[in-house]
Amino acid sequence: MERKEKFKGKGPGILFPIVDFNKCSGAGPCIPACPFDVFELKSINETDKKGLNWVGKLKTKFNNKKAYVVQADLCNACGLCVIACPEKAIKLKAR
Repeated sequence: MERKEKFKGKGPGILFPIVDFNKCSGAGPCIPACPFDVFELKSINETDKKGLNWVGKLKTKFNNKKAYVVQADLCNACGLCVIACPEKAIKLKAR
């Protein structure tokens, strides 16, 4: 299925991105890929760090940053962040 078809007809606020911190490496390719500035690369906070599995903890050891969704309401469901993430850590979910 083409990306256009998968996300066709979705507008702001219909879908929002979810980042799986266990998969996110903190490299941040989603940041420049998103034309709506939905993400921000930040140091992972202690609460989120406690929820990581062993893979997530290992990834965090090398890079203490994760992609946080800071403006979910601006997401236009274009899917560019999903495509840009090499770790497949981002999914678009319906509200």
